[in-house]
Amino acid sequence: MQLRALVLGTFALALALFGASAPRAAESLSIPAHAVIGVDEAMLSAAFWINRLDDSERVILDRKSIDVQNAALVQNDPTMHDLAALPELLARQQIVDWISNLSQRPTKPMYDSDGHVLPPAVFDSLNVDLDLGAISEKLTPHFALVVHRADLRTFPTRLRVFSEPDNVDIDRFQESALFPGTPVAIVHTSRDRKWRFVISPRYAAWVEDQYLAEGSKAEVLDYAQAQPYRIVTGATVASVFSPSHPSISQLQLDMSVRIPLQAGWPADKAVDGQHPYTAHVIELPMRQGDGALTIVPALLPKTADTQSDYLPLTRANILRQAFKFLGERYGWGHGYNARDCSGFVSDVYRSMGVLMPRNTRDQAISPGLKHRLFTERDDRTARIAAARALEVGDLVYIPGHVMMAIGSVDGEPYVIHDTTGLSYRSKDGARVHVDLNAVSVSPLLPLLFGKDQTYVERMTSIVRIRPDSATPDRAKEAPATP
Repeated sequence: MQLRALVLGTFALALALFGASAPRAAESLSIPAHAVIGVDEAMLSAAFWINRLDDSERVILDRKSIDVQNAALVQNDPTMHDLAALPELLARQQIVDWISNLSQRPTKPMYDSDGHVLPPAVFDSLNVDLDLGAISEKLTPHFALVVHRADLRTFPTRLRVFSEPDNVDIDRFQESALFPGTPVAIVHTSRDRKWRFVISPRYAAWVEDQYLAEGSKAEVLDYAQAQPYRIVTGATVASVFSPSHPSISQLQLDMSVRIPLQAGWPADKAVDGQHPYTAHVIELPMRQGDGALTIVPALLPKTADTQSDYLPLTRANILRQAFKFLGERYGWGHGYNARDCSGFVSDVYRSMGVLMPRNTRDQAISPGLKHRLFTERDDRTARIAAARALEVGDLVYIPGHVMMAIGSVDGEPYVIHDTTGLSYRSKDGARVHVDLNAVSVSPLLPLLFGKDQTYVERMTSIVRIRPDSATPDRAKEAPATP
């Protein structure tokens, strides 16, 4: 009897300890046939979450307040770049530092698409391609507009490299992507002359020269600020087919892209042989044969999901915009012509005029955004309380990932996020993993980080785009780095 009692007591203690670190699925959450816990068909609609809100169309921040926040972000966050403020001459060391900080030789084995280890000679060659010795002591930056969605790369190469031999989704040389019309400063050229190292408003990396059209600083920056304009509010839209200009024909424009309108275009004057009354006449940057910039008129259908200005920042619009990406394939570093987790949330917010740094590690601690930062002093109870207090649009950060809060059902907070997959405990305690690789909806509390911890226990930060008085400010004195 004593032995039986001891065994039962030990089992109960182990169960209690296990439950404290890795809780089972909430009893109220069902596990449907698709295996994504707690999610039914109705939840895969922005309307479901909007209808649960009161005053969902109330403006959270007006345009003036957003402009002030953006200006503070650009001024205070070192990952943001004010191209207009770049000096006429850049010092060699500044350029070397930009490139060296990014183009670092991997310290662990890397694999090619066939799962073979890449030999050291590959990285020796890439370092040579950087051509750092060609950088002069003083350099005048050149300016250009991006003419086609273009990958930003760690090294000047299309070579895809992977940290695992059996995972070819996450290319470790893929940094991000730039959309058409993005202004950049060109500060260096690769040895083969096919790549440029550019400073964009939110990132510095290598981009293929063929996607850039060079113009004067004034011409490039004026295009980015030209009025009137259209804002792309759909996941993607495309320009009308152009028989004369293939490079701008059916050009993909992603959410948040700002496209100038051709002011004063006669209402009955054709564009490339097509009458414009069913479309907006826009201005697109085009690369000439010598790489120079020219601006040409093009048509954007009036049926395309665009607006005459940034959308008002409301909870309803946050939800509408986020759900436009639902089901889009996950693309590390904006790869696969898609987005990753931080790209997803920043593209959504940029459609409402709100700027954010590019990567999760920078978003989570940016001095230009308002945070609730977590440290080891925040116990599990405090973290769960913070999760249950999430508001629609709040961004929740764990190491290497970000999620957007969309509301609660029966006290359970839910998120939408661009994710490779999720794990949770079934009601019998078994660990369940679901591969997703898409923008997905899920409850937050059951999600597991590794074997024993939950996402909530690994939260590093909550970012809330709200007026100062509505921002949680506890633990600001101890930043956490994802």
